[in-house]
Amino acid sequence: MDHHYHINVFWSKEDKVWIADVPDLKPCSAHGDTPAEAIAEVQVVIGLWLDFARDRGHPIPDARYRPAIYAA
Repeated sequence: MDHHYHINVFWSKEDKVWIADVPDLKPCSAHGDTPAEAIAEVQVVIGLWLDFARDRGHPIPDARYRPAIYAA
């Protein structure tokens, strides 16, 4: 899958799984037992999200999200 959307990956203590979230595509997220599994799952979801939007004539957002990096 060739896209350039940023993916945030984080641990959900409440759900006890890794979450992969795509900030530019709302709502677009997936989960997995490992970070790699969550990313693999969200790659599938991104494709489905984009197909759904195209099929219904909805605009496809540009990849704009850039995480802020802070030095401690």
